[in-house]
Amino acid sequence: MVQKTYYGNFTPEDFTRSIIAQFHRGNLHVQQIGDGEKVVVQIATKDMSQSGGKTAIGISLQKVEDGVMVQVGKQVWFSIAASLGLSAISLLRNPLNILGRMDDIAQDIENLQLRDEIWDVIENTAKNLGSGFELSERIRRYVCDFCNTPNPIGQPDCIACGAPLGSIQPITCKNCGYVVTRDEKICPNCKKIIS
Repeated sequence: MVQKTYYGNFTPEDFTRSIIAQFHRGNLHVQQIGDGEKVVVQIATKDMSQSGGKTAIGISLQKVEDGVMVQVGKQVWFSIAASLGLSAISLLRNPLNILGRMDDIAQDIENLQLRDEIWDVIENTAKNLGSGFELSERIRRYVCDFCNTPNPIGQPDCIACGAPLGSIQPITCKNCGYVVTRDEKICPNCKKIIS
C-alpha cells in the first residue's frame, strides 16, 4: 500500500470529489464510504460490464494535522490477467479473432493503468488546491531542547539560550511527504532516498 501526505488547507472530501468525477464512468463504478475526517473510496468495474476483466482498488483518505494522508491499496488484477490470457489464446487459434476481442483488450489495458491514473488525479488535485509535501508553518515550529523556548521557523540558534537548533528542525520526504528526521537517509514510508 502506497501512502503519501499532502499538506494544505483541504479535506478528504476535496480529493473524493475529484476521484468520483474522474472514475465514475464507462465500465467503472466509484463508491464512497464515510465522510468528514476519514473517507474510503473504492473503484471497481461494474457488475454488468460488457468487456474486459474485473478489477477493484481502494483509496483511504484521512485528515491529519494540516493536511490529508492518502493511501492507495493494491489493485485486484487476476481477472484482467485471465481476460488477457483468453484474448491471447483466441488470437493463437485465429488471428482474425482480434476483431471480436478488441474491446476486451482495450478495457484490460485501461484497467491495468488504473493505479497510475488514480495517483495522477490525486497529485493534480493536491496541486490545484495549493498543496505540497512541505510542512505547514504551524507544524514546523520547534522548541529548544535545552531551555524549552519556542523558536521561529528557520532560526539556526535558540533565541533565548543560543543553543544550535539544526538537528531538531523537522523536514519531509520529497517523494511522499512523510515527516522524517534530518539523520534519516532513507524514508521509512516510501523506502526512497531522502534528497
